[in-house]
Amino acid sequence: MLDKLLFCIPAENHKEVEIRQQLLQHPEVKFVSLVGVDIDGHDTDEKIPVERMLEDMDNFLRFGVQTDGSAVVLPEIASLSNAKVDIIPDLSVNWFVDYNYQNVDPVLGLPVGTLRIPSILRHNGVRDVGARVILINAVELFKRSLLALLRENPHVFEHLPIDSVNDIEEIQLSAATELEFYVRTPQEDADRDRLHTSQELKEQYWKRTFGPVRSALERTLDILERYGFHVEMGHKEVGGVKPVLLAGGEFDHIMEQLEIDWRYSNPVQAADNDAQIRYIIKDIFRMNGLEVTFMAKPVKGVAGNGKHAHMGVVAKLNDGRSVNLFSAKDPEKDYMSPIGYGALMGILRNYEILNPLANYTNDALNRLKPGFEAPISINTSLGLSVDFPSRNRTVLCGLIRDARDPMATRFELRSPNAKSNSYLVFAGGYLAMLDGIKAALVSKKLPSELCASISKAYGEEDFYLEKNRLYRTEKNVYDDYTQEERDKYFGVAPLTVWENIEAFDRYPEKTGVLLEGGAIAEEDLRSYKSAVLSRWLLEVQSRKIPEVRNKVRSFVKRHDDADCADIDELRWKEIKGMRRELAQDTLENPSLLTQILKSVKAEDYPEVSRLQKLVQGKVTSLENLYSAYLKNII
Repeated sequence: MLDKLLFCIPAENHKEVEIRQQLLQHPEVKFVSLVGVDIDGHDTDEKIPVERMLEDMDNFLRFGVQTDGSAVVLPEIASLSNAKVDIIPDLSVNWFVDYNYQNVDPVLGLPVGTLRIPSILRHNGVRDVGARVILINAVELFKRSLLALLRENPHVFEHLPIDSVNDIEEIQLSAATELEFYVRTPQEDADRDRLHTSQELKEQYWKRTFGPVRSALERTLDILERYGFHVEMGHKEVGGVKPVLLAGGEFDHIMEQLEIDWRYSNPVQAADNDAQIRYIIKDIFRMNGLEVTFMAKPVKGVAGNGKHAHMGVVAKLNDGRSVNLFSAKDPEKDYMSPIGYGALMGILRNYEILNPLANYTNDALNRLKPGFEAPISINTSLGLSVDFPSRNRTVLCGLIRDARDPMATRFELRSPNAKSNSYLVFAGGYLAMLDGIKAALVSKKLPSELCASISKAYGEEDFYLEKNRLYRTEKNVYDDYTQEERDKYFGVAPLTVWENIEAFDRYPEKTGVLLEGGAIAEEDLRSYKSAVLSRWLLEVQSRKIPEVRNKVRSFVKRHDDADCADIDELRWKEIKGMRRELAQDTLENPSLLTQILKSVKAEDYPEVSRLQKLVQGKVTSLENLYSAYLKNII
């Protein structure tokens, strides 16, 4: 059956005659959907009969369809009184067919498909808006600006296998993501203790899959290949426990973490691929009776779901060669070229305003905790020596290089999670790189001098990096530094959405890096901040407060007064006091949950943030105390 299906219409085949031919040859594709991406990362999905597209394809491709601002998240841009938004097809990227394998056409015997066309959101017929547009603009700005910098700073070619800027036909950007996710049998409740123990013992990491998980993974990889994603591998990750084999031969109590990697593309195509692949994974695993979650931290106290973002820059030359602009001319002497050093320094120096783009939800920040291979500190690792590359999994942004393959040199940003908005992650990443590259090239520093800068000691002055920061470490960030040392050397990590998002105002010079050149307009940034804060307050009010209240109610008395230890009575008295402080109002004192609800309604962001941290700390203490209390009950 799969051999009969149309999975992709590549960008090079987007001429009207070729599109029409493909759709007529594949009548199982019954619908078209224009996929625009708003400022919050949501994509549109509508069912337009293919016949409407075929009737007037020229107008459809040029003008798309019209919607209103209520269909997308664009606060500060599209309002009730100014809501016209057009969704315009993007002809420069691949189009994918999304199949509903549960809806089989009775005549064709094939699943019904929808041609999903990545698109541009255009407000009022004038301005292109949304996360996808921001990435498109950032990519063009980076390419144009880097060529100008190379032209203005010809000395850099002493450190590249290129004679001059005139040899360069085009600057090309490469990007990819690695996607982690948990799968489980429906209604399976996570056993945190079992998951934690299995993680510590590394019982699941890269182990053999079997049962429905193996079947679903193999089918997913097969289908991803048919789309042309060029899968590199799928494997088990560190999270998960062994399933239970039932008497009838079926597996139950499945809770496993997987990862799938695929080949790089240009940043816009890479972000489009990421979005489509998540849909495919969910569909195929559901067909195999398994639920999938891409939540950043689905289970507290266990490794979360990351989505490491890889970014590189290549020069395509007039003679047909491609040169990695991050790679050193002599890889046995230097880690990187000046462009590579500058790009990495740009990410590190400006990360405070990249983090809000990558991690903008409560769930995202819950993942960024010490000890779970999720980065909490702004730092990098280059390797123990030039001829001894290493992969330090505890740093924020690592250098990946292979002296035998210069084209492999790239950066791996490890902080994004599986639900991060890849369009904004890549856009912010390349804009930050551009700032660092400009500083490195204008300074005319040698690779060795730039290496000394990024390796500088805490308190040492630098031409670009901040004095009271440590940027490079080859140590284990979690084990070899205390919390106080991490805060001092690498900066204090934000704990709430407000602490993260207010970085745009706290670091105006760094925010200017995002705004310079117009790839991100001030209106876009205001819209993004508004969307993030509105979602945060709603989530605190409608999810977090009820979750805490239900958790507090679940901590009930379990001991018998006539047959218990004195410590049981003591612990229960303390538990009762903590429960009341959290969730029970008195005439004199409102509970913490009532206080935070009041602050949410007043939109008092700093107070909501303060109370959220206070509640989180007390809930953790209560959980630990109640766990100790239960373990002593016999």
